[in-house]
Amino acid sequence: MSKKTARRAAASPAGSATLTAESPRRPCPCGSGRRYKACHGGSDPADLIVSRPFAGLAAETELIALREFVPSATAPLTLRAAAASADDAAAPDGAGTLPTPSVTLATVLPGAAAALTRSDGSVLLGLQVQTHSGDLARDLATALEWALAAEPSSVLAVVGRATLGPRWADLVVDEPLQVTVHEDFGWWLESDPEPGSEVAASLERANGAVMPSAKIADLPGAYWVDTGDKAHLRWVRPEDEQTLMAALARVAAAGELDLGEGTRYVGSFRAHGCLVPVWDLDRDAHPSEWTEPVRAFAARLEVALASDEPLTDAQRRARDGILGRQFTLR
Repeated sequence: MSKKTARRAAASPAGSATLTAESPRRPCPCGSGRRYKACHGGSDPADLIVSRPFAGLAAETELIALREFVPSATAPLTLRAAAASADDAAAPDGAGTLPTPSVTLATVLPGAAAALTRSDGSVLLGLQVQTHSGDLARDLATALEWALAAEPSSVLAVVGRATLGPRWADLVVDEPLQVTVHEDFGWWLESDPEPGSEVAASLERANGAVMPSAKIADLPGAYWVDTGDKAHLRWVRPEDEQTLMAALARVAAAGELDLGEGTRYVGSFRAHGCLVPVWDLDRDAHPSEWTEPVRAFAARLEVALASDEPLTDAQRRARDGILGRQFTLR
């Protein structure tokens, strides 16, 4: 039996033992908040929805932003020792230890693929994919495991129904993401395409759909996005929704909810268990011009978040108005 085969044979029983050993009345280890018997101890865990798949992770807000609305961005990942060891185990018999490949998280890959490996064995892992289950953290881990065992220049178009096995935090070191926002998808290719080729044409079409985007003030989850008609600040927040709404209400009642002249708080949408406030911005201003206004707002919001005083009548009215401005991102 090859090391790769042995690894796959050993992985399934271990994963099953971990789950079946859970008490049915204890919280499910997936982090959903449900009891185990009502979650991944149920008859078909692949159909269950984990509403906040990246809860508690240092990279949660960035993962959500890259998954939902940033068009072209990448971030290097650091694998945990267990993931790196599993990759070593995939080496052919007699080949010795394989070097751990570089792994890069990406917003979207060609064809909205889940993962691909390059000719040098490096890995690109996609967030914006064709299909997914109810647990994005497990989908990503499944795609990563596939990529670490795949041959160079391979593509995983979609992830199957992942019901067992590790989740994101089991394979990737929990640390803030160092995101690079790109103006196009040139990073898809290992070399420049031949002019006039189908590859060049496909890349040009993809580049034409990119909405200009930029990180704001190096704040996690905060992005300037030009949608064509307007420019926005979209800011994924990690706080509990009730806590964040109360803080926004305090700021709004003080008349400080905007980001300066020519800006307007639009509302918020929910994404993977987090609230994403949105502001309209002056489209003629360069993204860098919003660094200081956003930092100033962040300071005001932190003060409001730290308050445990009951909301005043004015603040409750402001909260009701903010609650009425929630929408769905399309």
